[in-house]
Amino acid sequence: MTADLLQYASSGVTIGAVYALVALGFTLIYNSTHVANFAQGDFAMLGAMTTVFAVAGGLPTFPAAILGTMVAGVAGLLLYRLAIDPARSSPVLGLIVLTIGASIFAKGVAQLVFDKRFHSLPSWFDARPIELFGATIQTQSLVVLAGTIVIVAALATFTTRTLLGKGILAVSQNSLAATLMGMNVRSVVTLAFVVSAAIGGLAGIMAAPITLTSYDAGTILSLKGFAAAMLGGMGNPVGAVAGGIVLGVVEAFGGGLISSGYKDAFAFLIILIVLAARPQGLFGSVARERV
Repeated sequence: MTADLLQYASSGVTIGAVYALVALGFTLIYNSTHVANFAQGDFAMLGAMTTVFAVAGGLPTFPAAILGTMVAGVAGLLLYRLAIDPARSSPVLGLIVLTIGASIFAKGVAQLVFDKRFHSLPSWFDARPIELFGATIQTQSLVVLAGTIVIVAALATFTTRTLLGKGILAVSQNSLAATLMGMNVRSVVTLAFVVSAAIGGLAGIMAAPITLTSYDAGTILSLKGFAAAMLGGMGNPVGAVAGGIVLGVVEAFGGGLISSGYKDAFAFLIILIVLAARPQGLFGSVARERV
């Protein structure tokens, strides 16, 4: 029984780390535009599918992963410049609908460029699984966890130690004040879209050796990433990471102990309970406005 619980915990933390990265992308975009980008999961799909086909074409894994990340970043750039920016004066709901349309468009393009089949990547490192108290931990799970830690640390350093990163934080706090201080808000938001898309692409690439990917894999990742962001507190980067881990662990234990057919239901049930008791999420703060 202990081995099973450890196995569930390992699986949950691994998939939760992927959800955390997708949720982090949601948070970046939300903080800079106050829009929930439902194409975020499709960036992960584009990164993974590009890497899969680049590897199949003979490119080594790491250069292929870089290419996949770049493709995802370019997709984020195009989404902002061709869809969100021209419609920036529209209501927030209209912009959210635009991201849903972009998600559908990305699936159609991926279907034409790639195919409709499921694909997987080989593990990044050719090493035997680790046996720990009867549980088997895949080396790729360690890659996902280590990669998530590095990405979160790099993003934290970028947003607190660099001028561009501080610009994203300034725009998230008050875009009008940032504009009055001479900041090019359009460029800053463009950067936020590119960075969030690249993070999504990396999440998809790291997860591809563990979970299958396909042209429509982004849909469930978008839903889980959004759920994780809401669970942790929309707009809170720490909450996004924590929400992703909690979501993954609940999903793994619910599927393992009760039924794998209901693992998605368990995760969303926890979200409903948390948001009913604490609408601002686990790490969110109650907004107060002086009138």
